[in-house]
Amino acid sequence: MSGDDRQSELAREHKERQAQRAAEQAAKARRNTFIGAGVAVVLVAGGIVAATTMIGKSDATPVAEASASPKASTSVPAVPSASPTASAGPVTCEYKKQNDPAIPTKFVGLPGKRPNKKLKQMTIVTNRGEIVIDLMTEQAPCTVNALAFLAKKNFYDNTRCQRLVTPDAAGVHLLQCGDPLAKADGVNPTDGQGSSGFTYGDENVGIPYNQGVVFVTQPSGAAGQNGSQFAISLSNENTQVSPEYGVLGTVSKGMEMMLGLAKTEKDLIVNPNDITGDGGTTAPKKPVVIKDVRFS
Repeated sequence: MSGDDRQSELAREHKERQAQRAAEQAAKARRNTFIGAGVAVVLVAGGIVAATTMIGKSDATPVAEASASPKASTSVPAVPSASPTASAGPVTCEYKKQNDPAIPTKFVGLPGKRPNKKLKQMTIVTNRGEIVIDLMTEQAPCTVNALAFLAKKNFYDNTRCQRLVTPDAAGVHLLQCGDPLAKADGVNPTDGQGSSGFTYGDENVGIPYNQGVVFVTQPSGAAGQNGSQFAISLSNENTQVSPEYGVLGTVSKGMEMMLGLAKTEKDLIVNPNDITGDGGTTAPKKPVVIKDVRFS
């Protein structure tokens, strides 16, 4: 073999190794992604069928029909009445430290094991106004306890809601926040991957995501991997999404502000560098910056 042939062979082998490492990194990232990149829209004759394609699942299963241009109501829904039975008596919560180096984290400690079941409201102060959430503390005491702990540690202060999707972009309408390291600039490749550095179990699942419902997010198909991220449903069309995520409450103030963030995909920033490889996450062109989170 000549020297030139040997150099060509080495270059080819090096390129193959790089491609393999990139594929492995992308696969690992997909296993750890959150709902932010999670719902696709499939066009069919006679209308649009929304199909859930949560990251980590390779197939898309049609679950509900949606109109081509769903209209979101500005009315605020009541707390769902068909919620799981609240836990009776004292509750002990378990939180586990997250040790996966592939997940960007901001660790501020572990919450206490005894939740305060008297908490009624969560107020998110943003650069665009307040979002008030009426909590379902009886049904989700450990979830509320985790977020209240993070709020007390100023974990959410000066963070950006990293993902906003509209029906024409992804078949659902929701705002997602809670990644402490997100930049929401359409460039940062790890937006939506950040977490609190600890996980906790699932609570209050099985509730449809009507407009105003707030739920914590975790990798699709996972269990007990909740962290700091949460999403706010901005449309009743979101009931098409499988209710596998734990609900912590419903919005009682601030819905109009969130509905005004984006009307179509043109109001979103697409991130082509998203390492999940699902086509890019989207952030609002009108940034939502959390200034403070309070529990009362």
